[in-house]
Amino acid sequence: MTAKDQSEPRKSASLPMRVADLSPHRAHRFHLRPDAPARARLAGELGLLALRKLDFRGDLRAEGRQDWRLEAALGATVVQPCVISAEPVSTRIDITVTRLFRPPPPEDTGQGALPEEMEMPEDDSIEPLGAVIDPGAVMAEALALALPDYPRAPGAGLGEQGFVVTPPGAAPTEPERKNPFAALEALKKRDGGAGEGG
Repeated sequence: MTAKDQSEPRKSASLPMRVADLSPHRAHRFHLRPDAPARARLAGELGLLALRKLDFRGDLRAEGRQDWRLEAALGATVVQPCVISAEPVSTRIDITVTRLFRPPPPEDTGQGALPEEMEMPEDDSIEPLGAVIDPGAVMAEALALALPDYPRAPGAGLGEQGFVVTPPGAAPTEPERKNPFAALEALKKRDGGAGEGG
């Protein structure tokens, strides 16, 4: 059974595609538009107050002999608590997402370092290729990385006596930076690691 195009919007936040079922001779289109329950689950995992809109569409195609390239457009409207006042802050996210799925390099057999041309480049768009590619997992990861680190309501600032309105032109004090990968790590633990299908 070969993989079919998923051009019609899919209401779930997951779309596992078995690499063995993908034809290397054509692009495999997909379109994820999670429904309200799926968005609510993802919002909870990412620590959002709400995920009002989420749309992820693109295609997956072979590149070279073993690699697969995913290119897609991600659009989302997220609501986060203001880091100062905890008031809801709405942000629109529109980004292009690219991932190159590549088989891991051969293991070092103890005969020395791998040849330079076989080393994996330090590129955050490159992912290890497993038996399954899930555009939904890519969508969740890309959204987690695109979230604002310091969502702030208009006029919110810190003062000695509590919350104050920041005067025009003044630089507000930055709160302690949160780990931007905490939500991403939670997603990976939920998925049980890369390469597993569902």
